[in-house]
Amino acid sequence: MKNKSIYTLFAVVLVVGVYGYEHFLKEEEKVQTIEEGKVVKTDTNAYFLPTSTTGQIVHHDSYSLSYNEAYEQAEWVAYELKKSHLSHTNFKRPYFQIDQAVKTGAAHWRNYKKSGYDKGHLCPAGDRRYSQAAHDETFLTSNISPQDHDFNAGIWNTLEQKVRYWANKYDGVFVVTGGVLQPGLKRIGNEKVAVPKQFYKVLIDMNSGQPKMIAFLIPHNKSKKPLYDFVVSVDSIETLTGIDFFPELDDAIETKLEASSSYKGWSF
Repeated sequence: MKNKSIYTLFAVVLVVGVYGYEHFLKEEEKVQTIEEGKVVKTDTNAYFLPTSTTGQIVHHDSYSLSYNEAYEQAEWVAYELKKSHLSHTNFKRPYFQIDQAVKTGAAHWRNYKKSGYDKGHLCPAGDRRYSQAAHDETFLTSNISPQDHDFNAGIWNTLEQKVRYWANKYDGVFVVTGGVLQPGLKRIGNEKVAVPKQFYKVLIDMNSGQPKMIAFLIPHNKSKKPLYDFVVSVDSIETLTGIDFFPELDDAIETKLEASSSYKGWSF
């Protein structure tokens, strides 16, 4: 009887051990998949993710990004802005937090202190008001770039509002945005965070029948010009950044849409 109990206990331990090891392998595989940028999530459709020039793609619940350690910020942040995401809920602004998911180490928010620059959101908090968690997630330091206040609160804010207008009108758009990161940029803080001279925003609408794209390249200074003055081709931004924005699109569609600098079909 004693031996039987020992064998039973041994069998239970063996089963638990095998299950635990299989679970560990699955989790390890899951982490590896995330590292390779192959995760498809509800609110960040990986089909539209750009290429990464650094190989460091980070997936958060409501947006994804490619971190560029040399410039201490994301080279792009990508997310889907659905009509259902739009909300006027006002959540309390949290403190900025260092993004622990960035393996090389995301820049500290203290780099911005007394720098004269705002902590400019790339994925705006205003695009993620559908939940407290999604809103607060935009306050990770991997999602910010140094922006002059007049630019951040001016033409850049105007563009962000226009994106929300289009998300409502076209039942959702996919957004890719960031600063143009090039050698020779001004740096701030102990970690030498780069200050882009230009910021871009690229949108694709796949919900209005015929796919359409629009891209903006805006100099990093105060401007009262209309938004359509900053419309450029996606190709031109790809040349500046080295990023391929929509590599999974059918080649014929991608070539046609990315070559155009027309804003036809986008209601201003």
